[in-house]
Amino acid sequence: MPEVILPLILLVIIILFSSLFTVQQQTIAVVERFGKFHSMRGPGLHFKIPIFDKIAGRLSLKIQQLDVLVETKTKDDVFVKLKVSVQFRILPESIYDAFYKLQNPLEQITSYVFDVVRAEVPKLKLDDVFERKDDIAIAIMSELQDAMNDYGYIIVKALVTDIDPAEEVKRAMNHINAAERNRVAAEFEAEAERIRIVAKAKAEAESKRLQGQGIADQRREIAKGLEDSVGVLNQVGINSQEASALIVITQHYDTLQAMSESTNSNLILLPNAPSAASDMLTQMVTSLIASQRLGEEMQAETLKLKEQQRKG
Repeated sequence: MPEVILPLILLVIIILFSSLFTVQQQTIAVVERFGKFHSMRGPGLHFKIPIFDKIAGRLSLKIQQLDVLVETKTKDDVFVKLKVSVQFRILPESIYDAFYKLQNPLEQITSYVFDVVRAEVPKLKLDDVFERKDDIAIAIMSELQDAMNDYGYIIVKALVTDIDPAEEVKRAMNHINAAERNRVAAEFEAEAERIRIVAKAKAEAESKRLQGQGIADQRREIAKGLEDSVGVLNQVGINSQEASALIVITQHYDTLQAMSESTNSNLILLPNAPSAASDMLTQMVTSLIASQRLGEEMQAETLKLKEQQRKG
């Protein structure tokens, strides 16, 4: 008897353990009885009839991600690889459809991604593919949403995560970008140079204006000083011609003195007679008197002509 009881106990234990099974969190187990759908079991410990029942499969209710790499051609005949990431999950109320309607849901999603990408990208140039990748992702998501809802799947997000043209195309794009940046840099440098030239010209113009104003003020003060000097000389009995000549002689000798202060200058005075200063003064006075008389005669002649023209 003990030899018979022990195997029976082992058999019961094996049957008992084979009747129990567990289901993980966020997972659904599909139980079939004699090959026919029987029930769905959620997370926890469950019992099934040995031999009669079997676990046909388990479905995850978590959000899953499928990465699809698609190679296609753009409108400007550039071959490019796009990496599309599709995030999806199973609807809890459509677990039966998700398990029994599709043999391989990942292949189904991949086929739809290929179809949409190869329909949308050939309409765009390469630059537009980079700029409008979100539009491509929206088109993929819309197409998948309509198709996969019937099979119990919901598309959470579709993302174009990478756009990879051929290596020679990337080098050409980098070259174009570098050339464009060089052109912009040259324009900025030219503009900066123009600003420097304009600023320098304005500074020089302002310097010349101030210099001219300074010379004008200097001459105005000199003229005022000469006028004061002539007035002082007139008070001591020296007439205007003699005063002007004396001032000129004084400035002449001041100039000679300033020149003599330089050790690297050689000065030759012609004529070099003792009476040179006196003769110069006499000549200047004579010249000033002659100039004054000539000016008076010309003024008188002009008035006479005007009078004749008025009478005629």
